[in-house]
Amino acid sequence: MRPTTRQSPPTRRRGGVAVVTAVNGDLRLLLCLERWAAARPFDEMKEPDDQDTDGGKSDRSKDDGKQSQWSSKSASRSVTEKEETVLEDTTDETFTEGEESYLAGNDSHEEPLERSSSQDDYVQSTGESRYVETSVPAAEEAEEEVKKKIPEIFYDYTELVSMPFVTPDLNIPLDLLTLVHSFGYDCRKRANLQLLDSNTVMYIAGNQLILLNLKTKEQSYLRSSSNRGIGVIGVHPDQTYFTVAEKGIFPKIIIYEYPSLRPYRILQDGTELSYAYVDFNSSGNLLASVGGNPDYTLTIWNWKEEQPILRTKAFSQEVFKVTFNPDNEEQLTTCGSGHIKFWEMALTFTGLKLQGSLGRFGKTVTTDIEGYMELPHRKVLSGSEWGNMLVWEGGLIKAELCRAEKKSCHQGPINQIMLDEGEVITAGSDGWVRIWDFETIDTADTTDDTGLLEIEPINELQVDKNVKLFSMIKMNETGNNFWLAQDASGAIWKLDLSFSNITQDPECLFSFHSGAIEAVAVSPHTYLMATTALDCSVRIYDFASKTPLAQMKFKQGGTALTWVPQLVSYTGAQIVAGFEDGVVRILELYDPKGLTIFAGRKKISEADIHLKQVFKPHTAPVTALAYERDGEILATGSKDKTVFFFDVEKNYKPVGYITTPGPVCQLTWSSVSHPDSTLLIMCENGYVLEAPFPTIKEEEEDRDVVSYEITDMCIKCFHFSSVKSKILRLIEIEKRKKQKELKEQEKELRKKQLDAQMQAGEGKEFQMEEEGEEEEDEPLPEIFIPSTPCQILCGFYSEPGKFWVSLGGYDSGFLYHCQFPPYNENCDFTEENDEPFDFRVLEDTEDNPIQTITFSINQDMMFCGMQNGAIRIYILSQNDLSLNHMVGYWNCNMHDNNYGCIKGISTSFDDRFLVTVGADSNIFVFSIISEFELKKGIKAKVPSPRFGIETEPIPEDIEDPKAYSIENARRKREHDKLMEEVEEIKAGKREQLKVLRNEFCKLLEMNKELPKHMQFKRTDFGIDSKIRAEIHRKTAYKIQQVEKELAWEKEKHHLGLMKLQHRFRDSLESDTIVVHAIQSDHKISSYRLVKPSQYSKSKRPSQSDRRPSKLERFEKEGAGRKDSLRDTGRSVSMPEESIIEKGKKFRPKTLSEIMVDNQIEKARKLKLKAARAQLKIQQRKKEWEELYKSKPDDDYEDPKDVQAIKEAQLCMGGFNLKTAPDYKIPEHMRINAAKKEEELEHLDTLAHSKKSHMNKCILSLRDLKMAVIEEIQCLVQELKNIQLTLPISKHVPIPQIPQIHPEEIPEKRFQYDEETLLAFRRQQMKSEDEKAPHVEQVGSSGLGGGFLRLSSGKDGDLTARDSLSRSPKACTFSLDTPKFTEFEKAEPTDVELEIMKRDEIKHLYMQQYLISRIKELIVTFDAELRLLRHQKLKLDTQMKLSDLHHVTLFQEMLLLKNFEKQENILQKRVNLLDEEQQDLQWRINETLKEMEEKKHEIAKLQDQEKALYTGFQAAIGENNKFASFLMKVLKKKIKRVKKKEVKGDGDGDEESDDSSEEESSLESGEDESGTEEEVFDDSACPENCDVGLFELALQLREKRLDIEEALVEEKKILDNLKKEYDALSKKVKVVATNLDAAEEALEAYQREKQQRLNELLVVIPLKFHQMEHVVFGELPSDLSGTLVFSNHSLGQLQERIVQLHEENSRQQKLNKEYRERRKKLIREKREMAKTINKMEETVRQLMISKFGRVIDLEALQTLTVSTTLEELKIKKLRKELLNAKEMKMWEEKIAQVQWELTTKTKEHTTKLHQMNDLCIEKMKLDSQLNTLQNQQGNAFQGPRKADIVAREKVTDLIQAQAQRILALKEEIVLLRKKGGLILPPIQPPLESQMKPESL
Repeated sequence: MRPTTRQSPPTRRRGGVAVVTAVNGDLRLLLCLERWAAARPFDEMKEPDDQDTDGGKSDRSKDDGKQSQWSSKSASRSVTEKEETVLEDTTDETFTEGEESYLAGNDSHEEPLERSSSQDDYVQSTGESRYVETSVPAAEEAEEEVKKKIPEIFYDYTELVSMPFVTPDLNIPLDLLTLVHSFGYDCRKRANLQLLDSNTVMYIAGNQLILLNLKTKEQSYLRSSSNRGIGVIGVHPDQTYFTVAEKGIFPKIIIYEYPSLRPYRILQDGTELSYAYVDFNSSGNLLASVGGNPDYTLTIWNWKEEQPILRTKAFSQEVFKVTFNPDNEEQLTTCGSGHIKFWEMALTFTGLKLQGSLGRFGKTVTTDIEGYMELPHRKVLSGSEWGNMLVWEGGLIKAELCRAEKKSCHQGPINQIMLDEGEVITAGSDGWVRIWDFETIDTADTTDDTGLLEIEPINELQVDKNVKLFSMIKMNETGNNFWLAQDASGAIWKLDLSFSNITQDPECLFSFHSGAIEAVAVSPHTYLMATTALDCSVRIYDFASKTPLAQMKFKQGGTALTWVPQLVSYTGAQIVAGFEDGVVRILELYDPKGLTIFAGRKKISEADIHLKQVFKPHTAPVTALAYERDGEILATGSKDKTVFFFDVEKNYKPVGYITTPGPVCQLTWSSVSHPDSTLLIMCENGYVLEAPFPTIKEEEEDRDVVSYEITDMCIKCFHFSSVKSKILRLIEIEKRKKQKELKEQEKELRKKQLDAQMQAGEGKEFQMEEEGEEEEDEPLPEIFIPSTPCQILCGFYSEPGKFWVSLGGYDSGFLYHCQFPPYNENCDFTEENDEPFDFRVLEDTEDNPIQTITFSINQDMMFCGMQNGAIRIYILSQNDLSLNHMVGYWNCNMHDNNYGCIKGISTSFDDRFLVTVGADSNIFVFSIISEFELKKGIKAKVPSPRFGIETEPIPEDIEDPKAYSIENARRKREHDKLMEEVEEIKAGKREQLKVLRNEFCKLLEMNKELPKHMQFKRTDFGIDSKIRAEIHRKTAYKIQQVEKELAWEKEKHHLGLMKLQHRFRDSLESDTIVVHAIQSDHKISSYRLVKPSQYSKSKRPSQSDRRPSKLERFEKEGAGRKDSLRDTGRSVSMPEESIIEKGKKFRPKTLSEIMVDNQIEKARKLKLKAARAQLKIQQRKKEWEELYKSKPDDDYEDPKDVQAIKEAQLCMGGFNLKTAPDYKIPEHMRINAAKKEEELEHLDTLAHSKKSHMNKCILSLRDLKMAVIEEIQCLVQELKNIQLTLPISKHVPIPQIPQIHPEEIPEKRFQYDEETLLAFRRQQMKSEDEKAPHVEQVGSSGLGGGFLRLSSGKDGDLTARDSLSRSPKACTFSLDTPKFTEFEKAEPTDVELEIMKRDEIKHLYMQQYLISRIKELIVTFDAELRLLRHQKLKLDTQMKLSDLHHVTLFQEMLLLKNFEKQENILQKRVNLLDEEQQDLQWRINETLKEMEEKKHEIAKLQDQEKALYTGFQAAIGENNKFASFLMKVLKKKIKRVKKKEVKGDGDGDEESDDSSEEESSLESGEDESGTEEEVFDDSACPENCDVGLFELALQLREKRLDIEEALVEEKKILDNLKKEYDALSKKVKVVATNLDAAEEALEAYQREKQQRLNELLVVIPLKFHQMEHVVFGELPSDLSGTLVFSNHSLGQLQERIVQLHEENSRQQKLNKEYRERRKKLIREKREMAKTINKMEETVRQLMISKFGRVIDLEALQTLTVSTTLEELKIKKLRKELLNAKEMKMWEEKIAQVQWELTTKTKEHTTKLHQMNDLCIEKMKLDSQLNTLQNQQGNAFQGPRKADIVAREKVTDLIQAQAQRILALKEEIVLLRKKGGLILPPIQPPLESQMKPESL
């Protein structure tokens, strides 16, 4: 039932007016909505950028949307009559005319949505909407009224939901199919997992919305209303409603109430085809939706009123997601393909708008964004395709977050980002869930140009391998932190993100197929089905009990599936599956409960799968599997254009294969009704083949066959040729024929009606009308055959030799009935073009062809799976495969209409169930309407296990996709067999060659035995020299070719060797060298050292080694640089100065210059004198200051004493243990990770140096041994030479020469020669003949041993030979051996005998000496080795201890790194507070200094004021009668206003105002001053009063006022400084408190860190004599309470006791001495004070006697001429000189101008005379002219034309001259005036103008 109270205030839309109640007291957004709605109709609600996109679609969306939505019955809402009476008009809501038309639509005849109440309650009369701002209580009252008046109304689901289509007038029930269960899940659909309550989730499955109970696993379904699928779903924040946004033409958004599942609201016209995402705001009153392709429209809905508020185009590419900002509901975010966009609802002058800001990636690569999260302050955190997180602020990327060492946050895209309990959770495609610190992310900012910021997750969880997390949602379980996760790999997980000790492991709640499901197979005798998909799994389901049973994973994806028939497996337990690598696997299903080995187990699965057999017949994906009707043959088809046959009875022995002209898409064997068993093979490219039953060969015949290909099979072929255009043409012809017949019938009828009354004229007219009515027929459709053949989708046999086929592409829309042509052995398949002989028209399949077909058992129903995911059932006559009675059909959309193509459809063994699988990952099980009712609790029976299945070995699976197929393996086997035969022939030829070679060798031996003159030469045996040369040439060429062929392998192995050497050998500094003793078994081995890393080599710069900073370098170099610049400047300017000085030398000085120089010299001497006096005074002051500074303060403490006190405080008391709870870590003992790393580095360096030193010693010992061996070899050789002269009886056994062991020269292991390589090759060839396991054992050990043996023997000989040749002692014992002569031996004489005896004695001595020398060398070497071995053992002990210490340090470093982050934060806070405290203290000190300065300034001003009064009193003098008046004038108070600066021309008015204010203030001041007892006038000086004193009083009064104003300002500043000081003091106290708290927190953290360090185990080896903790003479069993002290520390503590006793007595003596000395100093101080007072009195008396008063001696000494005055005087002299020069220059200029003026005056006078002459001449001419006129007037009656022209010219000339005269007069007047402006003279008229024109 629906709850009675609503959790969010309702909103209602009345046309364009939104009446919205307050949510949480915030009415701002709602007021904006109402004002905007009142101002603009809905059709103007789009941004200017979207005019083009929406403008052309608005009308169509209104019309077409209504037609599509209400094509069936209009939906109605069920409401009671009582509710109808309740609905009334409430407020004054109105809507505009445009909005009314929008609500009504363009088609007025269409019915709107019918509700229980009329629409009058939504609409009132037309008018302008008005809004009256009310307070919040008024709004709440309006809300209560709306709640009372608006009832809860719902739509009728049964009328809203889409129903199956049934052909009219046929008795096909609507419930022919009923959805029973769904086993699939569209795991790759965005946001396809929503939580309604703690036990219910919902997700989209095609055209259904599935509500799944997590506990009971029960499903309930809601169908789509559009019959076009569901786009996206969403859940209300209160989980009381959920949204279903559909797909289709102008789809709807239906909002259902939960848990009643009743349609509550319907939103329309939000997009064109489909919705991509929907989201509620946090309060739940608004809904945002974004559409998919092509419009991508973003719409904000007032969903309870079913009205859109705002609408715009989100982006031009695909948009994935839209969400409201939870902190600010006026902000939204959208993301999608290559973009992220930030939206805001803004109130503009045109109304409320959605303003979008596109995120700019900048330097970051553009990426698709799947997941994001809104942060505070308008920041957004988003993911990326490469796994890093992006922090957006202001539309730009602020930082890119990654993990340490630049690792990405996730390995792949981040699909979701959430904020939960102050932590950021990210889910990625890599299957990891990581938790991040929110504060770190919120404050993230980059510090370098890379833009990367490294952070580490707080916690992380890997769900499982091969998991791709797509979305997550939190479960509402109190006390738990459980989440549900959508896995794109096909699962729903339950995750525990509490990260505690009791955290549960990730639990997979449901497992599904991922991606398109390729095939389905149903058991032939029970309710079991199997499915496979490209996700590499095969799954078994019990669809009767709605239970998934088992699954099995493989390396490759499955593509085909069939259930083995009962004729082959009577239990129905076997399944055959084909995979995309061409492998076919036979699987066996069994019930594990029947196995004996499972007895006693608690949890036993209901079914299990056993791999029975594996073979690979194809090299491409297997697309079809089919058993022959008798179960004897299994046929497999593939995309490699082959069909393979297997003999089922002989354990699927390969029979052979045939090739097809195209990829195989379907295999179908003929039924029992056919006389012969044939195979129908359908190829994708339009070929259909019919193959007969293959002939099974015997094994003997099969052995000799090279290939499995069957070449003699009689195959029929049908090459489909398109006939659709012909069919359409025939249909058009039939249509026109029928139309013509109807017209003829109409004509006949009209003729019969008019025949009786027709007249002759009328008949003609009628005939003419008929002729006029006849029109020309339109041309028939043209014949069209597509260039590329259309794909065959499916087909089936109709009768022998005939079949039906369904095609896609252009030829879709029909079922074609085809017949195979007769078999022709010589015909070519590709050249044939066959046409079907019959067809069936399929309605509404023009672009929606049939994808797969199956029949019921009685073949009375044909089930078709369509390309758009619909199921279509045609009702047939029984066994009517010719489809003669295929009339009506039942159609219903189940799978997704866009990508849910049905891949497989099958019925159960009893026709009670129908199973469909689609490309949208969905598996639907339907119950078919039947006479028999399904029993409740029906369950499939899993086959019992076969006997011995548990002990049967599992066959070796084929996991390598490159493994040989059956055909390729056979061909390989035949090829290998052929190669073996060739090798045998080659071996025979080699034996023949060997025999011939032996015969030739015998001939050569016989030739050698012959006399030389009879022997043949070696060249005589050559038959032809050219043959040998050719052989050599071929051999060289072959060698060259082999080298070229092996060049790549050689380079490959060389690179591999280099990599191995770089990886394992180059990093070694020294390898292990084992030096053996010669006589004993002692040996010593060196350390195997690795080169120190770059990190250990690079030392961190210390303070002394630190490179100076730029500032320091600048300071050091600055002085030198300035000096150099100064020197260069001097050197550059020197030549100019020298030139000027030279010029000055030759120029004599003037008197003024001499005066200036004298004045300058005088001022300089005075300044120098004053400066010396001042310097002397300053030195004296400085000495006094130093003296006073050296004087200690009263509270002075000696630093040494302070340090000693601190040490005493630290060392006072017992020895502080680090394990004590109150242990305080000293500052110098605090450790961090960096210091610990330095300790580790130091330890490693020290150990490395000691090991290196020991290695050098061992290497020297080895060199010594080699030298000893060389010397022994020489001695042995000498000994052998001596023994040659001695009799055998006196020989002493020769000592054995020591050998160098291979371990002593490990570097020789990497040296080889040809012999070594040949031995290695022989050993490798020998190992190839043995078994593989033996090869692996011997190859690794024997190989290295061989190298060592071969090299050691050879190296030993080489060493011996080299030693013999190199030894310098080889010639030391050179003896003269007797030389044998050819003469006969004679008896020796006595002398000779004596000599021989002496030689014998000498040789015996030398023999004994050499033997002892060899022994001595051996004994000495062994002694050296034992000594070094003893040192090595000690060093080994130290190294073991260092290793233990290294482990401890490393553990401490890891622990310190864990503490480092928080410690840095605390330390940073302490540092900041410390800096702030120091800054505040500095500011306080500065404030105190300023206060002291201001006090000194105030004191100075007060002294100046006193001095002013004193001076004025002295100036007045005594007995002055105007003294009181003048003092009043001086002390008169006048208020003065501060002058304001003029800031521009525009402030003129303000200045006038200010001036008026100043005047008024002055007047008021004067008025106030006049309120005294005696009113006096200070504007004028009284009579008999000194005017100078009066003026002085006025001047001093101005000074007094200035001083008083300065005093007031200084006091104000002092008060402000005091206030600032008080505020800073308070702040310092607060900061000090915070600093203490921060230091305590840091100290506590340090103690915690120390405690954690104390918990680490440290190994300290001790001997028994070091144990002093003994109980009753024995060591206690528990040593936990003991301490480990070093002897040095213990000795220090004992010595410290004695030192403290001595120090105590010594301090007592010093204290006594210092007291006596203090008393003495106090007495001396009193005496000195008395002496100083006496001297001061003497000085004062001397001053009075000499100067008459006490004066300041320092001022007297520094009294000198005023520097400013002297400088001004010098400037004055120089200025006078310059002015004199300038005046002289101007005088010269004036004389010049006067001369020019005189000249001009003379010129003008001349011109005036000329003008006078001209005037006289003019007057004469006038008189003459008058005379002539009088004389000749009678001769002419009228004036002539020439005279008139001449007169005019003369008149003009006269006027010009008159103007010129006037101008000259004016110029003369100006010239008479000084400085007048002289105009240029008027130019006379040109001569051309003066001449008369020619007549």
